[in-house]
Amino acid sequence: MAFPWPEVGTPLGDVITPMPVIDEDRLAANIARAAAYMTAQGLAFRPHIKTHKIPAVARQQLAAGACGINCQKLSEAEVFAEAGFDDILITYNLLGAARLDRLAALNARVRLRVVADSAVTVSGLAGAFDASRPLTVLVECDTGGGRCGVQSPAEAATLARQIAAAPGLRFGGLLTYPAVGGAARVESFLSQTMALLAAEGIDCPVRSNGGSPDLWKAHLVPSATEHRAGTYVYNDRSMVRAGECGRGDLAMHVLATVVSRPTSTRAVLDCGSKTLTSDLLGFADHGEVEEWPGARVVSLSEEHAVVDLAACTGPLPEVGARVRVIPNHTCVVSNLFDRMVFQRGGVVTRVEPVAARGTVW
Repeated sequence: MAFPWPEVGTPLGDVITPMPVIDEDRLAANIARAAAYMTAQGLAFRPHIKTHKIPAVARQQLAAGACGINCQKLSEAEVFAEAGFDDILITYNLLGAARLDRLAALNARVRLRVVADSAVTVSGLAGAFDASRPLTVLVECDTGGGRCGVQSPAEAATLARQIAAAPGLRFGGLLTYPAVGGAARVESFLSQTMALLAAEGIDCPVRSNGGSPDLWKAHLVPSATEHRAGTYVYNDRSMVRAGECGRGDLAMHVLATVVSRPTSTRAVLDCGSKTLTSDLLGFADHGEVEEWPGARVVSLSEEHAVVDLAACTGPLPEVGARVRVIPNHTCVVSNLFDRMVFQRGGVVTRVEPVAARGTVW
C-alpha cells in the first residue's frame, strides 16, 4: 500500500506523523532576505541544495537571484542537471574511474565546476578531460574549518599551477568552507593567494566563501566573489543558537504525536532517529518541542523520541496530542524523507519529492 501523502488543502491536523513540514511564508522570506543581502554586498550567491534536495525549492532560490547551485556529491548534481539546472558547483574531491566517467558526461551537459585539494585529485581529473571540453577546477583551501583544503597560500598557488598546466582542466579560482567567525582568516588566505597567483600571471576569477552560520557576515571577506549557504533556507535550532535567525524564521518543524506518557516527567514521541537523526551539532539533546518550553528530547531510538518534561510548567499534552519539534539540523532530516510537505496557515499547499534523497556518492 502506498504511503498516504496529504493532498493540497489537507489541514495539518490530518497529516500523518511523523512528518517534516515547511512553512511557505517563512521559506520565501528566508530566500528573499538572503538574496537581498548578497545583492547589497555585490556578492554572487550560490545556495547549497543539500539542505532541501528539492528542485522546486532551488528554482525559488534562482528566481530570487542566485547565480547557480552548489551540490555536494556527483549523484546529487546529476539529479539537478536532469531537472534542468545548468550552473553547478560540486564541492567534494572526486576520485576513481567510475566517478570521473560520469563527471565527464555531466560536464558535457552543464556548466560545471569542481574542487580539488591535492595533486592526486588534480591528476585524476586531468586524465579524464581534454581541451575539447575542459573541466573548471577550484582549489579548496582550509582557512580554519579543519576539514578538506590545502593548508597555505603557497600550496594553493602550487595546485593552481598544476590545474592551469593541464590541457583538460581550467583553473577557476579558490574555495573555502571556514570555521564560524573566521572571516579575517579567510580574507588573509584569499588575498595572499591572489597575490601569489597574480605575480605568475594566473587569473583567479572566483573566490568562493561559504557557510550559513556566517551568512550575514559575508561582507567581512571583501576578496570573495561569491558566498555559498544551505541551511538558511529552512533554518534550524543550530542557526537560532548561532544568532543567524530568530524563532520566527524557522521554516521547518517536524510534526509528531505523543504515543506514550509513562510518567509525569516523560513523554514519548513517534519521531525517532529515522526522523530527527542523531546529529547533535553540539547540543546535549535532539531537538526542541515548540509547545513545551523546557522540554528536552533526551534520547532517540529508531522510532521513538524520549522527552524529559521535568523542567516544564503548566499543562502538558497527553497521549494522542500532536506537537512540533524544532530539529537541530534540517539538512539531515531532508535526507530521511521521500517527500516534503509544505503548508501555509495550517493547510497543505504542496507535497514535493525530495528528488536527490540518498545521493551520497
